[in-house]
Amino acid sequence: MRLLAVIAIVFCVLSAKPLETQSAKILATLPFPGRSQYIFVETYLKALAAKGHQVTVINAFKNKETPNMRFIEALGAHKYAEEMMSLLNVPLLWQQLNAMDYILDKFIETTLDDEGVKKLLNSGETFDLVLAEMLHMEPMYALAQHFNATLVGFSSFGTDSTIDEAAGNISPISYNPLVTSPRTDRMTFLERLENHYDVIVEEVHRHLVHLPHMREVYKKYFPNAKKTMEEVMDSFSLILLGQHFSLSYPRPYLPNMIEVGGMQISHKPKPLPEDIKQFIEDSPHGVIYFSMGSNVKSKDLPQETRDTLLRTFAKLKQRVLWKFEDDNMPGKPANVLIKKWYPQPDILAHPNVKLFISHGGLLSSTESVYFGKPILGLPCFYDQHMNVQRAQRMGFGLGLDLNNLKQEDLEKAIQTLLTDPSYAKAASAISERYRDQPQPAVDRAVWWTEYVIRHNGAPHLRATSRDLNFIQLHSLDTLAVIVAVPLLVALIILKLSCKLLGGKKQKCPHADKLKKH
Repeated sequence: MRLLAVIAIVFCVLSAKPLETQSAKILATLPFPGRSQYIFVETYLKALAAKGHQVTVINAFKNKETPNMRFIEALGAHKYAEEMMSLLNVPLLWQQLNAMDYILDKFIETTLDDEGVKKLLNSGETFDLVLAEMLHMEPMYALAQHFNATLVGFSSFGTDSTIDEAAGNISPISYNPLVTSPRTDRMTFLERLENHYDVIVEEVHRHLVHLPHMREVYKKYFPNAKKTMEEVMDSFSLILLGQHFSLSYPRPYLPNMIEVGGMQISHKPKPLPEDIKQFIEDSPHGVIYFSMGSNVKSKDLPQETRDTLLRTFAKLKQRVLWKFEDDNMPGKPANVLIKKWYPQPDILAHPNVKLFISHGGLLSSTESVYFGKPILGLPCFYDQHMNVQRAQRMGFGLGLDLNNLKQEDLEKAIQTLLTDPSYAKAASAISERYRDQPQPAVDRAVWWTEYVIRHNGAPHLRATSRDLNFIQLHSLDTLAVIVAVPLLVALIILKLSCKLLGGKKQKCPHADKLKKH
């Protein structure tokens, strides 16, 4: 009898199947024209398509035909890409926020005015899931309510206070720096004071300038929306974050906030093109890879900065791969190879690449760490300053001011990173910690996406904090009672004590005599 029971259990286990997700229709919106932002989710979207989901992608690029994927190429945003870089280079935070609003507004309008997007909006087509890039473009989230779909957010730079707010997450500013600042989670008193001030400025701008304008844009493009913009902002079922605690720092998350930093990295690097492979492997002293990402163009750097870089590279024993967006580079040294685009992860994976000179974007920083390469950061805007500062504190990189780049400082930083083994050792240690995960980040992202599809938006993951106002969320009302009641009781006791102990005033026995005199 026991034997039969054991056999029955074994057959049950062998026949059991994991929960399967039926093919879903998924719409991904990526209006930002930065190639890096798309690279972050491209592998993930292809993985969803490979599992049989029908994926429609709105982006600002030309795309290759891919099974189960349809692309709507809204290319108009590129008209404002260069303007964005010049506008963001302003000193005051309020000015930076105004500039960002102006640019994001243009990206939203050019995307929603695109003929292909308008055709989709008027098609009567339905979707099960809408993936939205969480980059302060709230009207784009409205596509979820338009198609009556579950809303999932993703952020290539990780999280910030607005993403935390959308999830109902608590984000203490005592160790969560403003994402655009050069601060890390280890702040001095003065840095915490500056951080508090910057957060207040950003919140005031958000509620007085940004959100009111976005409401107008929302009403313009979705006049018959079933939900208000605030209701749409409060409807995220899942948020995928392009960071990982091994590279950033430990912090609280809710169950529907999933770290998927590095999901753009293939665990099996592809073979390099022959000319790049030969250039790298024929360098006896190793190779330096230099890229300023997809938003900052090396060809547009000031001539003085380019001359400083060229003079420095010419003096190196190492060869340099430089991502340069032009076919010609006047004064290019023989040890420098320029190309408009490089397969960055595959290059960083090569053992003969010794150093990565980068703008310090989170995707590049993650790839640098994944392959254990020290980094020299030349940050320009947004989270790049914070990422480079973190690299310095964690010991796998150095940073320099791109706007005030001196040849002597650049040479010293490069030689330090190449000759001091502590930087490569730190990068290797962090790489080991990052790689120590139960599953690849892209698999984790796909699993959680299918989880919210299987469970109809997974409302059970919604935190009650999203239904509380600021006073309730931070217990200011209950704290007021807890503090006020004892104070009130103490005040009453003090008053009664004064009355009981004071009694009537004693009259002086000689008062009458004194009055007569």
